[in-house]
Amino acid sequence: MTEQLTDRILAENARVFEAMVSHRFVRDIAADTLAPEVFDRYLLIEGAFVETAIAIFGYAVAKSSDIGDRRKLIGSLDALANEQMPYFEAAFARRGIAPDPALQAEPRVAAFREGMLEIAREGDFTAIITAMFAAEWMYWSWCLAVSQAPMRDPMVRDWVEMHAAPGFAAQARWLRDRLDALGQVMTPAQRDEAVRVFGHVQQLEIEFHSAAYPAEAISAA
Repeated sequence: MTEQLTDRILAENARVFEAMVSHRFVRDIAADTLAPEVFDRYLLIEGAFVETAIAIFGYAVAKSSDIGDRRKLIGSLDALANEQMPYFEAAFARRGIAPDPALQAEPRVAAFREGMLEIAREGDFTAIITAMFAAEWMYWSWCLAVSQAPMRDPMVRDWVEMHAAPGFAAQARWLRDRLDALGQVMTPAQRDEAVRVFGHVQQLEIEFHSAAYPAEAISAA
């Protein structure tokens, strides 16, 4: 039986994936020790990235040649615009924080934003699906793992639950299954590139999450 592409992707990127799902940010949430100011910074950079994610999904819609894929991706766009964006708008108001252009210009934040956009602009449909799988499989994995941990901050709890919920899980699994289907007709070079893209996105995610911490406290160990 031919190895599923996502099995190979996860096996060959096991080290960097584990580094991300055991990042200090994740450990702090699991231990209920995440400082409020760190979560505030994270909300600001992640909230801004949702708008970038909308653009990435838009590229995927444009580069898809399958109406089923387009319908699914349009549904994802709707969730980003009408579920995730309202979460951040409410969080900003509730926590008394406002968009910070200087924080968005922080090199690791900018590298994640521009790196993901580059994949969407320059890559083909498969590259975009791989990048989205990398991000969403990662979020679902660690949020599910910590979802039963005590969390005093209700907005942290809401964030974790949003990404451990059945709807988000279904999205992550769809990306996995779609990538495996695409893998059946990919050349060896294309499969190698998918492995590389997944690992690259995980590394970008590690740096992005580290940027939530003040400079003197940054650590992904």
